[in-house]
Amino acid sequence: MRPAPAILRLALGLALAAGAAGAETPMTATEFEAYVNGRTIHYAGQGQEAYGAEQYLPNRRVIWTFLDGECVEGLWYEEGGLICFVYELDLMPQCWSFWRSGGGITARFENEPAATALYELSQTDEPLICQGPDLGV
Repeated sequence: MRPAPAILRLALGLALAAGAAGAETPMTATEFEAYVNGRTIHYAGQGQEAYGAEQYLPNRRVIWTFLDGECVEGLWYEEGGLICFVYELDLMPQCWSFWRSGGGITARFENEPAATALYELSQTDEPLICQGPDLGV
């Protein structure tokens, strides 16, 4: 088999590098919002069946649950290229980077980068089921 001409090797190398770089580029706030708005996404951690779920509402509002029936409301915003969340019971920002991967998204907790990444397990347009009035609707 003959080696590929230098120009073809260069083009292939650039294409592979661009693909790898794209995989390493976190979603922007605009991309994230377009992907999640109006959806409920279930997340899993490595080796876990399910970790929790978040319902993404208009105006960057969210509802989070660890799937125990208890839900907490919050909001998200972009800061320094990260997607940060604050919740009603804990106003300390929790900042994440999100990537498109496979058939969904992957999230890394940037407050603690060594923490396990979360992976999209499934998504629906159905609201969360929460205890208490007015949550998950």
